[in-house]
Amino acid sequence: MSESLIVITGGPGAGKSTLLDRLHRHHGLNVVEEGGRAIIREQLACAGDALPWANREAFCQAMFDHARTTRERALEAGGLWLFDRGLPDVLGYARLCGLSIPEPLETAVQELRYRRTVFLAPAWEAIYRNDAERRQDFSEAQLTAAAMAEVYEGLGYHIVQLPLAGLEERAAFVLEVLGTAHHAH
Repeated sequence: MSESLIVITGGPGAGKSTLLDRLHRHHGLNVVEEGGRAIIREQLACAGDALPWANREAFCQAMFDHARTTRERALEAGGLWLFDRGLPDVLGYARLCGLSIPEPLETAVQELRYRRTVFLAPAWEAIYRNDAERRQDFSEAQLTAAAMAEVYEGLGYHIVQLPLAGLEERAAFVLEVLGTAHHAH
């Protein structure tokens, strides 16, 4: 069941969202947008404070809720789904920020699993950019990528690092690892 749920994790600005967009538009794969960016946009629009630079606990809880809900919806919808981050990313974020880990999060990362193979987008300085939703510097991006790898490995996932390569090559790599290359057009 969880075999149909694939996570792409890593640091911010490593090309995850761009890659997922490509896999969706050109190869027809189902994708789930990163919760963090969506939450930041919503909070900025309504002047909320569940933001990583305002209220990290509230932001972490909102990401946890988003990850749980989108995972559940993907399972209900059926088919193969690619996630721009998963529940273990929320645990990684909480650890990076030194937040206390809520019990429901600890339980969720153990019980609500994804496919064992997880893709890691390594920090890549050549493509790293800041924007309205991404305020971390590149060294923070590197620390985040390392923290996510550590969290996933600690939970028994197998990390496959994405190549530092062009978008089409990265997409082909993901499809090949997933064994769905024959679906590409």
